Amino acid sequence: MSKKVTLYALSTCPHCHNAMELLTEILGQSGFKLLYTDRLSGDERNIAMRELRAVNPDVSFPTTVVGNKCVIGFKADEIRLLVEGK
Repeated sequence: MSKKVTLYALSTCPHCHNAMELLTEILGQSGFKLLYTDRLSGDERNIAMRELRAVNPDVSFPTTVVGNKCVIGFKADEIRLLVEGK
C-alpha cells in the first residue's frame, strides 16, 4: 500500500471506532495514521484541524483520507474501496 492513510477521529465516537477497526483489519495498526483530535492540544491540534478543514470543511467525524481522496463518516464499503484500490 503506497497511499498515505489518515483517520481524523474523536476518541468518544463509536463511528470513529468502527472506522479505526476497519482500517486496522485492512492495514494493520501501523498502516495508517490515527489522529484523535479531541486528545490533541496546542500546535499539534491546530495543524490537525487545519488539515481536516482542507478536506472536510464541516469538520465532521470520522474523516478518512486516502491519498488525495476522503470518506466522511463511517462508510465501510467506500473506505475499503479507496484503501484496497479495487
